[in-house]
Amino acid sequence: MDDLDRKILKILQQDGRIRMGDLAEQVGLSPTPCARRVARLEEDRIITGYGARVDQRKIGQAVTVFVTLELDRQSVEVVSEFTKRIARFEEVVECQLMTGSPDILMRVVVADLEAFDRFLQTRLMTVPNVRNMRSSFTLRTLSRRAALPMRRVV
Repeated sequence: MDDLDRKILKILQQDGRIRMGDLAEQVGLSPTPCARRVARLEEDRIITGYGARVDQRKIGQAVTVFVTLELDRQSVEVVSEFTKRIARFEEVVECQLMTGSPDILMRVVVADLEAFDRFLQTRLMTVPNVRNMRSSFTLRTLSRRAALPMRRVV
């Protein structure tokens, strides 16, 4: 990946719907070589998809909760089973396996406190091998970036 690829990625992260001709112009290429680069970035799974950023409040999902979990043990089997189970929960929009304690950090998005309580009772608390769980509710988002940094690593 070179500097032109990084420029392409930076622009596509800001505007995934940009026309190829406009993208090519911004990075200093003609459309055909630019399209080839984008296709290669997609084939190499550097670009993993395209999507719309949605205002969660405007679709009735105003509450964000960060949930930390400790597992009974961190074995391949336990983590694999946990991953399969939570993949079915659309409320879990992000989930990370962490070092140290807690084992898991997840971001959960729901409509309100009652919806979070239902999520806990009927979904998360049914997942085996969870030893401990803590929840923190966000008051407001102070900063969020959809784009990853495209600085060249030296």
